[in-house]
Amino acid sequence: MSKLRVVFMGTPDFAVPCLDALVKEEYNVVAVVTQPDRPKGRGQKLAESPVKQAAISYKLPVLQPNKVKDPAFQDVLFSLKPDIIIVVAFGQLLPKTLLDLPPLGCINVHASLLPLYRGAAPIHWSIIKGDKVTGVTTMFMDIGMDTGDMILKEKVSISEMDTTGDIHDKLKNIGAKVLSETMKLIVDKKAPRIAQNNEEATYASMLTRELERINWQESAAAIHNLVRGLNPWPGAYCFYQEKNLKIWQTRIYPTDDIVTQSGRIAKITAEGFVVETRQGLLEILEVQPASKRRMRAIDFICGYGLSVGDILE
Repeated sequence: MSKLRVVFMGTPDFAVPCLDALVKEEYNVVAVVTQPDRPKGRGQKLAESPVKQAAISYKLPVLQPNKVKDPAFQDVLFSLKPDIIIVVAFGQLLPKTLLDLPPLGCINVHASLLPLYRGAAPIHWSIIKGDKVTGVTTMFMDIGMDTGDMILKEKVSISEMDTTGDIHDKLKNIGAKVLSETMKLIVDKKAPRIAQNNEEATYASMLTRELERINWQESAAAIHNLVRGLNPWPGAYCFYQEKNLKIWQTRIYPTDDIVTQSGRIAKITAEGFVVETRQGLLEILEVQPASKRRMRAIDFICGYGLSVGDILE
């Protein structure tokens, strides 16, 4: 068992396997820091973060500061005398006072192959951009946004039909594995410091409502990637008969790329319907009308009377 005093900072489901790994490997986790409970669901009841739920199950102390810059919170963290701080999708930037606190540094598990996709939504953007490969990087944190020296990386392939949800679930487990390997290197004082090439860096910005709206003037491939990249959250959408229609699953439909009108329904298939785009045809397989559940596109056709020649805005 390592006697290292570890503070773990994380919030969503993505971070839980990393906390699990630290506990399983018997590191001395002296506190878990996560975001405050937030209103959730139709009833807007306060909900604990997945990391908080995991920490409670392990009987670990939980801290939930509104801001990590709060002097009272920093006093508590200083009193814990951590040897190392592990940060996984925590949701707040750490000030220099905390970055400088642990003698072994602050280690981040990031869901991209840095320096690609620094920032808040790396998995979403890797799929939206149509990448074939992504992965996980561990790094020593510095004052920049995911700019610190890298330690380890592991790659993951992205298939044509993979969604953000699919890759998220793969990377969260790989992240735990890479963190375990990173911790062993740190304990053995063998962890490398590999500087990032800032000229190759890209930024994974926050998702916006404007991004979520499908533009049928884009190519079928670009729209397919957008739909995959926004599944399961927040979802890509368009309008049918002036009502919001989310598109959850698509695939490229074979075509000679001759298109007459972007957004026009070109064909009804056994599984859904085919839409014309600026370049190529896109088959729609799963949708969600406003205020309704997700459904197969073929069921939407039957229930809403969609037909060839109709237009998606």
